[in-house]
Amino acid sequence: MEPTPEQSPHHAYPDHWEADVVLRDGGTARIRPITTDDAERLVSFYEQVSDESKYYRFFAPYPRLSDRDVHRFTHHDYVDRVGLAVTIGGEFIGTVRYDRIDDTGRPASAPADEAEVAFLVQDAHQGRGVASALLEHIAAVARERGIRRFAAEVLPANNKMIKVFRDGGYTQRRSFEDGSVHLTLDLEPTEKSLAVQRGREQRAEARSVQRLLAPGSVAVIGTGRTPGGVGRTVLRNLLAAGYTGRTYAVNRAFDEGLATLDGVPAHRSLGEIDEQVDLAVIAVPAHRVPEAVADCGEHGVQGLVVLSAGYAERGAEGRELQRELVRQARSYGMRIIGPNAFGIINTAETVRLNASLAPESPARGRIGLFTQSGAIGIALLSGLHRRGAGLSSFISAGNRADVSGNDFLQYSFEDPDTDVALLYLESLGNPRKFTRLARRTAAVKPVVVVKGARHSGTNPPGHAVPVSRIPDTTVSALMRQAGVIRVDTVTEMVDAGLLLAGQPLPAGPRVAILGNSESLGLLTYDACLAEGLRPRPPVDLTTAASPQDFRDALAEALADGTCDAVIVTAIPWVGENGEAETGDGQVLAEALTKAVAGGSAKPVAVVHVEIGGLAEALAAASSTAAPRPRTAAPRSASLEAGADRAATTAPEATKDRAGTTAPATPAARTGPTAPGSATATPALGTPASGTPADATADPETPPRPGRIPAYPAAERAVRALAEAVKYAQWRRQAAVPGKIPEFLDDTIDEAGAAALIEAQLATAPDPRGRPLTHDEARDLLGHYGIDVRPTLPAPDPEAAVAAAARLGYPVALKTTAPHLRHRADLGGVRLDVAEEEALRRAYGELTDLLGKPAELLPVVQAMAPRGVDTVVRASIDAAAGAILSFGLAGAPSELLGDTAHRLVPATDRDAAELIRSIRAAPVLFGWRGSAPVDTGALEELLLRLSRLVDDHPEVVSVALEPVVVAPQGLTVLGASVRLAPPPARSDVGPRRLPNY
Repeated sequence: MEPTPEQSPHHAYPDHWEADVVLRDGGTARIRPITTDDAERLVSFYEQVSDESKYYRFFAPYPRLSDRDVHRFTHHDYVDRVGLAVTIGGEFIGTVRYDRIDDTGRPASAPADEAEVAFLVQDAHQGRGVASALLEHIAAVARERGIRRFAAEVLPANNKMIKVFRDGGYTQRRSFEDGSVHLTLDLEPTEKSLAVQRGREQRAEARSVQRLLAPGSVAVIGTGRTPGGVGRTVLRNLLAAGYTGRTYAVNRAFDEGLATLDGVPAHRSLGEIDEQVDLAVIAVPAHRVPEAVADCGEHGVQGLVVLSAGYAERGAEGRELQRELVRQARSYGMRIIGPNAFGIINTAETVRLNASLAPESPARGRIGLFTQSGAIGIALLSGLHRRGAGLSSFISAGNRADVSGNDFLQYSFEDPDTDVALLYLESLGNPRKFTRLARRTAAVKPVVVVKGARHSGTNPPGHAVPVSRIPDTTVSALMRQAGVIRVDTVTEMVDAGLLLAGQPLPAGPRVAILGNSESLGLLTYDACLAEGLRPRPPVDLTTAASPQDFRDALAEALADGTCDAVIVTAIPWVGENGEAETGDGQVLAEALTKAVAGGSAKPVAVVHVEIGGLAEALAAASSTAAPRPRTAAPRSASLEAGADRAATTAPEATKDRAGTTAPATPAARTGPTAPGSATATPALGTPASGTPADATADPETPPRPGRIPAYPAAERAVRALAEAVKYAQWRRQAAVPGKIPEFLDDTIDEAGAAALIEAQLATAPDPRGRPLTHDEARDLLGHYGIDVRPTLPAPDPEAAVAAAARLGYPVALKTTAPHLRHRADLGGVRLDVAEEEALRRAYGELTDLLGKPAELLPVVQAMAPRGVDTVVRASIDAAAGAILSFGLAGAPSELLGDTAHRLVPATDRDAAELIRSIRAAPVLFGWRGSAPVDTGALEELLLRLSRLVDDHPEVVSVALEPVVVAPQGLTVLGASVRLAPPPARSDVGPRRLPNY
């Protein structure tokens, strides 16, 4: 909405304050600045507010607004006087206003940094979190305008408003003056206010998905009059699944006399339906979708599944149609799955919803599945069904214009029916938020991701999101840091999902292998070694082994404390007549299931070759839906329409599916430990306080065993098990999160660095920023305790000799020309130059070989202690955020890509893992008899650089190369820094839905 000419001309309408938000009950609303055009809306809004709410707002009976009031509340300068409104369907449901005041409480302008704030919410919308959302947004606006504190006067009886202020998480002071409560809020975000904000966001977004997946009624708009077609297919699938709610068929082309279709009520429009419809499935041509959306919005529909195609996948014109579709739906408070979606499924017994094009609803299970591709969704549903696995929920989001993988993670975190979340993603709309949500979800249940479009550098058709320029290997490393199980194919995703949903997490990498084929056992053994597991020698039961022999051997392995998991290999066994008995696998499945039921809680997987029906029999003998101990997030009251409350922190300990307990591994900086060295890896911890275990499990009755997954190849089973091992290790470590050492605070001058950055950017108004000179970079890094060894220019031999005399021999002579930088292999570096004559000789050789001094830009630098050359970098990616990278200098990182990455801010655990996760890490820890280097100093350097780029987003690129790490200490020999205005961040600030 644009301002009128009456609006203050020197303060443009701040359209960046507009935002779509999800309210506590899962509905959406729009927050925007109030303009002079809103007079009628304001009056209408006020007329719908109760006398009691008006009294609480104005401290006196105030039945109507005067013309002067309306003018004052709709005319703002967007600096000292600001008003925001929450709208649904274009009408106000809540407002907030601040007025800047001075120390005496009178109207003021900057530099006064306090403002008086007041709210008013329609009674019909109170309890939906409207005021809480308004407080977040008006606080962000105030901070932008230089206001640091809010003052509010609240009547003591206005408990709801007092609770909004109290629960916001801001530092506050309160007093009782002249019959009212006087509140002062410091608007600087705190850990508590951010936790509250993210907690509200999580509960609201989870609730919005829950409303889509568990509607009380569904209308299929565009149901065909004859069999076939998309709409009629969805209606048929709804009925076939046994949907427990009310179903309606809607098509404006229905004959007036048509009362039912396929046994359900038939209507020409939603207006003919006597009761509210919760979910609408839209299956009409794209040009008719706006009419259908308007009909849904005007009749109170809560959510939409848009199957219609013809949007962003068709190009720029379709992308604009898609954006308008989202704007229209959100204006009515509705969320959208789609467009171009395949549909949604919820197998809960109380719902049984199949609002999709899948002809057969999957069995009920413990796996939640989200996919951005209908074709991949079909393949995954088919693959899971073929292997006897069940689902808890399924969303195929199509173009993902609104509901995304982030929303699905919010829902999965809370859903007590989901043990494992599987996601096929082709794009990440908000990678920072995805990483944050994935880390929190992975702390209580596995998250398995396949990322499509990994190497194209562009988004798939229909996905209008920022394109990340970082390599796919970096994306994978960042997902691993967040606890995400990243696999390459949908087959691997199904393999991992089956194991994680049906089996407990392994306590370590030790694997027992048993079976009736020595060759198959050896293949499994080799596959374990290739995946970094620690297999025991295979136990060969011989081809004469009976199912009872399998049961006895498996029971013995499960009882053995020297193994953490068991892989059973099986080929058709030989009967008494000497012939192979392929059978249907029923007898073997029963034997294995009984062995697992009586053994300890270790994961078991089966590799079989040509044993007919074994996988099906294992699936029938047990189920992913079986009740069993598991880690689950506490069910939020938001899903039960409960009150808004402060966010809880992630659990500090966890519980695996077997209920085994163990402390987490110690913090990283306890001394240099080589990668892969043997450390205690106990089983997963017990739930933290406030994180109850599954309330449905009977503690007195041992649970039924989970489904034993079967695989047709050893490599597939081992790869799934290896992912489970790595995830379990991450869970143990995440139970005790890393920290940023306090000693950094004493050696960091944040204010000094900020002043330097501000001064440097002031000299370069170019929005692309500017690189710092060597001395400028040294100065900036020095504010964070990063000492870069100085270099002195040597434009001629005499200058080189003078520089060496100043620095002290021995010295290094090296070129700094861009094409020769860090290229010792090209002869541009001379090391250990011990005296003047040698320096003059080296200078002559350098210029004779490579060119004139003006081209080479030679410098002299004091020699550093010998050690391992490494490279440390930090950079800002527009989509992923700040990234910290580490590798060995030269060929390992540049040629082989052996570089590790972590998101900023990095903790001590992240720094320790970063240097140990590269393949060449043994070089740092005494490889082949060399002296181990000072990895503690290296970790500290990583933490300091992480802190620099986190504190100052204007530092968009830093490269420290080389960093020579010696047995004692390290030396930074080169540094390059680039400053630029920081890119906009989508993961900070008040809650808002993305606009793609």
